[in-house]
Amino acid sequence: MKLFSRSILRGAAIGAALALVAGASQAADITGAGATFPAPVYAKWADTYKKESGVGLNYQAIGSGGGINQIKAKTVTFGASDMPLKSEDLDAAGLVQFPMVMGGVVPVVNIPGVEPGKLVLDGETIAEIYLGEITKWDDAKIKKLNPDLNLPSTDIAPAYRADGSGTTFLFTNYLSAVNAKFKDSVGASTSVQWPTGIGGKGNAGVAGAVQQTEGGIGYVEYAYVKQNKLTYAKMVNHDGKVLEPSLKTFQAAAANADWANAKNYYLILTNQPGAESWPITGASFILMYKQPQDPAAAATALQFFAWAYAKGTADAEGLDYVPMPKAVVDMVEKTWNDNIKGADGKPIWTASK
Repeated sequence: MKLFSRSILRGAAIGAALALVAGASQAADITGAGATFPAPVYAKWADTYKKESGVGLNYQAIGSGGGINQIKAKTVTFGASDMPLKSEDLDAAGLVQFPMVMGGVVPVVNIPGVEPGKLVLDGETIAEIYLGEITKWDDAKIKKLNPDLNLPSTDIAPAYRADGSGTTFLFTNYLSAVNAKFKDSVGASTSVQWPTGIGGKGNAGVAGAVQQTEGGIGYVEYAYVKQNKLTYAKMVNHDGKVLEPSLKTFQAAAANADWANAKNYYLILTNQPGAESWPITGASFILMYKQPQDPAAAATALQFFAWAYAKGTADAEGLDYVPMPKAVVDMVEKTWNDNIKGADGKPIWTASK
C-alpha cells in the first residue's frame, strides 16, 4: 500500500487529532486508549468539550486490544474496547466497564463499476469469502444476491485488521453466528488467524488495502465510511431484509439491547432480529479501575463521560452512532457511584457534580 488517498490519510490521523485536542501541558487533561470504532465521535466530543471546559482528551485510537492492555498496565486513565470483558476478567483486573455509544460495522469493497450501496452481501457469503471458499466476484452465490449487477470475474482480495480490534471482534462474532464452519475454524475475537487475505492497521489500514487493491473487500466502522466516502455494501439481515447502513438501522438493532439484565453490561448486538436491524451492530465500552491510582484524573474522565451522555447526542447521531438511552445512562452513573471509589472508600464522582 503505497499511495493513500487524502481522505484515508485524514482518517488515519484521527488518533493524532484526538491527542492534539488535549493541548500542550494541561494537567487536567484526560488520557485514554483503545477502540478505533468510536474514534470519530470521541474526536468530535473532545473538540466541543475542550471549548466548553478547557479540559482536553488525549485518546490513542490503537485498537481494542491495545486499549485493554494499556488500562491493565495503568498507563492511561481509561481503556476503550468494542469487545466487552466478561465478569471474571473484570474482577481479576479490578475493572469496571460501561457502554459509551453504539454503532455499526460495514463491509467496504473495490469492484470495477460497482458504486456505493449497489452491492448486496449476506453473512454466509462474507464468511465464505474470508474462509477462501469464494474467490471471484462473479461467483454464483454473489450473483444470486445481485441479479441486476454486472459483476466482473475479478479475484476477491479480503483485507482484515492486523491489530487487536473490537471491530474485528464484532465482525467475527457476526460471521461465527451465521456460518458454523467460520465459528469452528476462525472464531470470534479481537485478533484471529485469518485463512486468507492481507492485514492493515486500524480502519485506515483496512480501507487503504481495499482502495489500493482491485477486487478488495474489508470491514470498517460506518462513520469512517461516511467521512472517507468509501464504497460500501448493503447487507441481508437476520430477518432476510436488505438494508442500508444508517442511524435508523443501527438504532433498530440497538433497540433489542437488554442492558438492565446484562451483568457488568456484557452485551453483544450482532445478528439481532427485526426487519430494520443492521446485522453488525455493537456497543463500545469504557474500562476503568474500581480504585484508580489517580482518583482526580478518574473523576475528570467521568465528568467528561457524563457530559458526553448529556450533551453529546446530536454529535453522535450526526456521525450515525446511537447514543445510550437515558435509562442506561442512569444505570451507568449508579455503577460509577457504587463501584469507582477513592482510597477512603468514597465515590470519586457523584451526579451532583
